[in-house]
Amino acid sequence: MTTQAQTAYRRALSLDTALAALAAGPCTVLAGGTDLYAGSPVSPGAQPLLDIGALDTLRRIDSVVFEGRPAIRIGALATWSALRDDGLPPWARALAVAARDVGGVQIQNRGTLGGNVCNASPAADGVPALLALDAQVELARQGAWRRLPLSRFLLGPRRTAREAGELVTGFVLPMPPARSQSTFLKLGARRYLVISIAMVAVAIDVGDDHRITAARLAVGACGPVASRLAVLESRLAGLALPLAPAVLARLIDREALAPLRPIDDVRGGASYRLDAVATLLARGLAQLAQEVLA
Repeated sequence: MTTQAQTAYRRALSLDTALAALAAGPCTVLAGGTDLYAGSPVSPGAQPLLDIGALDTLRRIDSVVFEGRPAIRIGALATWSALRDDGLPPWARALAVAARDVGGVQIQNRGTLGGNVCNASPAADGVPALLALDAQVELARQGAWRRLPLSRFLLGPRRTAREAGELVTGFVLPMPPARSQSTFLKLGARRYLVISIAMVAVAIDVGDDHRITAARLAVGACGPVASRLAVLESRLAGLALPLAPAVLARLIDREALAPLRPIDDVRGGASYRLDAVATLLARGLAQLAQEVLA
């Protein structure tokens, strides 16, 4: 049950009607509702709700072409259950693992990828995986649409680059080289139904000589928005697998983690979060190395 005092409710039955409603004036977009219902404040002047849950075309996961490359397009209303179960390829497994770790089964059945991203929580489970997979955000408005990298879409806690009249309709993940693997690791006070203390997504591309040709590493719950670790990505490029624990310990130093801005809160201290991130990154890289070399 929502605590938000509503002045109006509209259920869009097509993308065109949803965009027309957004063009007519500000609306609060309702997708799965798992964030909105839990966090809506009591407000007599609340914006009308625009329910887009009936737009099944936004639930699809399709193969597409993006800038001349094969890619996957994930509709904004794709649920965590669909991402968990619908056979994402190994290179996109980070997103499937993140989907498995979101809430409980009921949340996974209702919650959507688009809602998770648009909510713009620093601890949004889907964001590190999408960052590590170089995701593009697709936005539509009446008569126009655009794409921009996820890193430019997220501006801060609860803030995005979505403009008035726009609706996030999907995410495009460009396919990396053939030998690419990814994974996701999350630390919380318990396994499920918990806000993350820290989480990482790790993706690596590997050549025939078992050397890392590219790495993409993203960390969440350790700053206002999830962050890529460009220094560490650069250090990993060209290294041969497997990487010894001592090598990983030297690579994952304070300079490598400099983009992170963890805070002290009830879930953990800043220094603990940094240590946890270093451990999770080392585990993720070791796990992927084992899979590549198997």
